[in-house]
Amino acid sequence: MEKNDIYEEFKEKISYLSKDEIKKIEKAYEYAKNMHFGQKRVTGEDYIIHPVSVAIILTDIKADCDTLCAALLHDVIEDTDTTKEDILRLFGKTVANLVDGVSKINNIKISTENEYLTSYYKKIIVGMSEDVRVIIIKLADRLHNMRTLYVMPKETQKRKAKETLEILSPIAHRLGMNKIKSELEDLSLRYLKPDVYFDIAEKLNKNKTEREELVKIMMKEVRELLDKNGIKHDIKGRAKSIYSIYNKLDKGKSFSNIYDLLAMRILVNTKEECYQTLGFIHSKYKPVPKRFKDYIAMPKTNLYQSLHTTIFGIDGHLFEIQIRTYAMDETAENGIASHWAYKENKNASTEMQNITEKKLQFYKSIIELYNDKMTNEEFIDTVKQEVLNNNIYVYTPLGDVFELPNGATPIDFAYRVHSKVGDSMTGAIVNDNIVPLSYELKNGDIVKIITNKNSTGPNYEWINIAKTVSAKNKIKSFFNKQNKEEYILLGKTSLEKELKKNKISLNDFYEKSNLDSIFTEFKLKDIDDLYLNIGNNKFSPKTIIRKENEDTKIEKEIAREIKEKNEGYTSDILVGDSGDIKTHIASCCKPLPGDEICGYITRNTGISIHRAICPNVSLSDEKSVDVKWNNDTKNKYETEVIVYTNSNKNIILDLIQSTINNGLQADNINIINKGNKNVYSVIVRVSNKEEVEHLEKEYKKLKDVTIAERIMK
Repeated sequence: MEKNDIYEEFKEKISYLSKDEIKKIEKAYEYAKNMHFGQKRVTGEDYIIHPVSVAIILTDIKADCDTLCAALLHDVIEDTDTTKEDILRLFGKTVANLVDGVSKINNIKISTENEYLTSYYKKIIVGMSEDVRVIIIKLADRLHNMRTLYVMPKETQKRKAKETLEILSPIAHRLGMNKIKSELEDLSLRYLKPDVYFDIAEKLNKNKTEREELVKIMMKEVRELLDKNGIKHDIKGRAKSIYSIYNKLDKGKSFSNIYDLLAMRILVNTKEECYQTLGFIHSKYKPVPKRFKDYIAMPKTNLYQSLHTTIFGIDGHLFEIQIRTYAMDETAENGIASHWAYKENKNASTEMQNITEKKLQFYKSIIELYNDKMTNEEFIDTVKQEVLNNNIYVYTPLGDVFELPNGATPIDFAYRVHSKVGDSMTGAIVNDNIVPLSYELKNGDIVKIITNKNSTGPNYEWINIAKTVSAKNKIKSFFNKQNKEEYILLGKTSLEKELKKNKISLNDFYEKSNLDSIFTEFKLKDIDDLYLNIGNNKFSPKTIIRKENEDTKIEKEIAREIKEKNEGYTSDILVGDSGDIKTHIASCCKPLPGDEICGYITRNTGISIHRAICPNVSLSDEKSVDVKWNNDTKNKYETEVIVYTNSNKNIILDLIQSTINNGLQADNINIINKGNKNVYSVIVRVSNKEEVEHLEKEYKKLKDVTIAERIMK
C-alpha cells in the first residue's frame, strides 16, 4: 500500500474524533513524516508507513487523540534528532511522556534469556506505572512489526517471535486485549514453529467448507429460536486461533476432539438476556456436562465476561457457544482499551489506569523485587513463578475475583485484598471450611478471611508460608514499621532521661532554634528521626546534649582509645595499631579498600576516613591520625561512578545490566545532565577498589560510552 493510500485510510478511521483532535493528529503526522524523511524500512517502504500502520491498529480500539499522536511520533526520539523537549513544546506534556515511555521500552535490549529478564520487566513496570497507554502503543508497534517480520533473517524472526510470545503476548492477555493477543500468538507460532503452524492451517482449510456450512445451519436454527422468543441479538461464527489449537494439541488432544472448532458467539443487549438466551438454547440442545462456565457472575481478572457452553448441535456435532452483551464483547476483544469506546466516559484514560493497577497486580509487584535487592537468580525465579506460570482464580464470598500464583495461601489472598486485611487476619474459611493459613488455594476456591480489629498484627513466620513477593514484603513492612515505632519511643525516653540527669530544661532543649541546629548538624529530618537514631544506638543521648567544651573531651577520649586498645579488633579500618575505634567514611571522597587513606578527628562522629588525595583534608593538620585498611575487610562501600556518553540515547538499562553481570547491585542510576550527550551518575556498593575499576572498564565497553570514572567531590 502506498503511503498516501495508507494515510487516507487512517484519516477515514479517525472520524470518531473531534475536528480539533483531528487537526492535532494531522500536525503529528506531518512532523513525523518530515523527521523520518529519507528513512526506509527493511521492506523498502518509506519509514512513515510504520507509525501510520501502528496508529491504524489503535483506531480499531478507538484510541484517544494523544495516544494516536504518540503512535505517529513513537520513533522520532529514537531514530531522529527530535528530543522529548521538542515534542513537549509542540504537542504537550501527555504526548511527550507517552513517546518518551515507548522510546525507553524500545531502547531495551530485549532477550528471553535469564540475565535480561530483570531489566526488561523492571522497565515495563516503570513505563506502565506512568501511563498504561505506553504499553498499548508498544503492543501495536510490535503487532505491525510482526506482520512484516517475513523480510527479516530467520534468526531474527525466531528471536522476535520468542520475545513476543513470552513477554508481550502475556501483557496483552493481562490487559484483556484478546484481538491483539491472538494475532501476536499466531504470528509468533508462524515463525517459531512454521511446520506446526502450516500443518494446523492446512487441516483447518481442508474441512473449512464443511465447518462453515454446519455453523451456517446452526446459526439459522439458533436465530429462529431467539426471534421466536423475542430476544434481539446478533450471531456470528467464531474462528479458533491457530495458536490456541496448537496449545490443545500440545496437551494431547486430537484435532477432531477440539470442541470449539465449531463455534458461535451470540450478542445481546443486557446481562439478563444472556441468561435467558442460555436457557432457550439448553431447552432445545443438550449441553455437554462440565462444559458450562459463567464468567459473567465471576469475571476473569482481565475484565473478560461471557457465558460459555458446549452443546450437541445438528447431527450430533459439538458446538461451543459464547453468550455476552455488546459491551462485554467490546471488553473481551479490547480489554482495558475498551474504555476508549464510550464517549460518555470523559476520564477514560484515568479509568484505564485505575483498572490497570488492579488487574496487572503481578507486573506491578515486580518493582518491589528490585527494591528488595534480590539476587538476579532469585528475581528471575520469582518472575517465572508469579508472572509467566499459569495462575489460579479465587473469589471472595461476594464474587470478586483475584488472580494468584499456583501454591498461593490464604495469607497471599488476604494481602492481595488489602494490607489491613492481611495485618488483622486471624484465620481463613475456604468453601465454608476452616483451613490452616498454610493451605494451598485451588482454582475456583471461595475464600473468606477472618479478621480481628484488635489483632496485634501478622506472625513473622507468615513470611515463610506466603507464596507471593507482595505478601512477604507487606509482612516485612509491618515489622519494620513496628520496630521503628519502638525505636522512636525508646529514643525519646533515653534522651529525656539524659536531659533530666544533666538538669537541662525540656523547654530549652525543644526550643525550635536548638532543634534546627541539631537537625542540621546531625543531618536529621525531624524530631522522630532524632528519636529513631538514638533508639537504634546510632547516636547516644550524651552526644546530642553535649556542652560546648565537649569537642576537646571527645578528642582526648579518641586519643585514649587509640593508645589503650591493642587487641581483639574486628573493624575494616585500623586507627594507629588499634581497631574498633569509631570511624566513618567521608562522603566527599568515599574511600574504598585498596585506596590510600588518612584519618581526621571530627567533633561528633569519631574519625572521618578520607582518601589520601582528598583535597578536603591536610595531613599536617593537628587533628589527623594514622589509619589503614584491615587486611581482611568485610563490608561493602558506596561509591559513585560518572558515565559520559556521546549521544542522548537512554542507556540506563544497559548500565543496570552491566552492573548485574559484574555481580554488583546499583543502588541508584540517574541522568544528571541530559542534552545532546547524556551523563549518568551510578551509585554502586563494592568490596574494594579493584571491583569498581573493573566495572568502569565494563561500562566503557557499552555503545556510546566515552568515559566512566569514580568521582571525588
